[in-house]
Amino acid sequence: MFLLPTAVSLVLQLSLLALPITSQHCHLNQSRRQSAQQPFDPSVPSPSVSPITNGSSTSFTHPQPSSTPFVYGRDKIRGVNLGGWFVLEPWITPSIFENTGNDNIVDEYTFGQMQNYQTALGVLQNHWQTWIVEDDFRQMEAVGLNHVRIPLGYWSIPLTSNDTQLSTSVSPYISGAWPYFLQALSWAKSYSFNVIVDIHGAPGSQNGYDNSGQRTSSPMWAYNQSDVQKTIDCVMFLVKNAGDKIDILEVMNEPAGFLGDSFTSVLRQYYIDSYNSIRMAVGNSTGVMFSDGFLGLDSWADSFNPPQYNSTSFDIHMYQIFSDEELARSFDQHISYACNLSQSYANFESSNTWTVVGEWSNALNDCAMWLNGRGVGARWEGQWGGASGQQVFGSCEGYTGNYSNFSQTYKSQMREYFEVQVEVGESVQGWVFWAWKTESADEWSYSKGIAGGWIPSNPTERLYPNICS
Repeated sequence: MFLLPTAVSLVLQLSLLALPITSQHCHLNQSRRQSAQQPFDPSVPSPSVSPITNGSSTSFTHPQPSSTPFVYGRDKIRGVNLGGWFVLEPWITPSIFENTGNDNIVDEYTFGQMQNYQTALGVLQNHWQTWIVEDDFRQMEAVGLNHVRIPLGYWSIPLTSNDTQLSTSVSPYISGAWPYFLQALSWAKSYSFNVIVDIHGAPGSQNGYDNSGQRTSSPMWAYNQSDVQKTIDCVMFLVKNAGDKIDILEVMNEPAGFLGDSFTSVLRQYYIDSYNSIRMAVGNSTGVMFSDGFLGLDSWADSFNPPQYNSTSFDIHMYQIFSDEELARSFDQHISYACNLSQSYANFESSNTWTVVGEWSNALNDCAMWLNGRGVGARWEGQWGGASGQQVFGSCEGYTGNYSNFSQTYKSQMREYFEVQVEVGESVQGWVFWAWKTESADEWSYSKGIAGGWIPSNPTERLYPNICS
């Protein structure tokens, strides 16, 4: 159950819209091909963030950020995704969807479409206010993390008629998250985090998954030029209005490159256009990240490399649970497969551009409730998609939910799996775990992993050193 809003008053929400942006952040800088690239060390550390009033006569001041800047190309990215905050996903916060009493509400699109507006808005405001709070940033800093990746839907970017020649309506999505997003950026800088922001949900949906905002069999983003242009307008708004608190902007999350050549052609041009738009707006001060779009890194060889393109990186997602072939692997085969990725990722990076494992988890199966969509079962139990005759790999009992039900053997496997994937990420620029927290799928939660003992409180600690040797 979610509590009524208390911590963020209307005064604070309004004040955040005009919050002064004063932090100097670390920049990516690529002046030559990766094989000869030198680390970039920002010369000016981040100053303190201005005090923020909490709506009363009392104000509080955030702690001073670290005076030691993060150096891209030398330091390793060790981060977490703040998933489920500004883009709802039923498996991350199932209670929000269950409380609607409507099984047809399966994503954020239908959440706004199939409910009373004020009811939906109230739930979302409470969620934006309570899902991630300042203490989460304190905890993340305390366990040795240095990056947060913040997924954002286009509908939360408040374009006006001055920012786009297209309609500014986002209906049936419900806008209003922008002040909370600005607060997140301020907290991140206060606690010395570098920030990756990604466009997680694009107009028309870029992949048809609920994590794009709209679960649909007909994602239309690439087939509607106005949707593509509106996404570029959103990118421009982000860098102009929050760019000095965003270290890297990922211009789209998980676009559906598997839809074929026509989609991929549009995607490549979008990457070029969005990159050029960012450089025209803010120069090289904000890094630009591209998703591999389910195509694999090699599909992007010789694309977006320095010196023609500056401050670029590729995002690859590393999961082994979304097909029967992957689920059929033994635990040792999961480890071996991950180890083999290290060399292929490093080979790509050495002759192209920086590479980051932007999503991965401890999950060894797809057992988390609604991971495949609200009302959709798990492949592991042969329940995916409702078709009969599916392969059954086992029972989900003891593999998901509250970690008090996890065996010590399972926890030990997750610890080993965590370490091998960290090694893969650190064979290139680093890693960003999905996700910091979930309501009820502890195997996906970094914070619960620390509490349960299968994630170390220091990400450099090893129980399985040289695991890929």
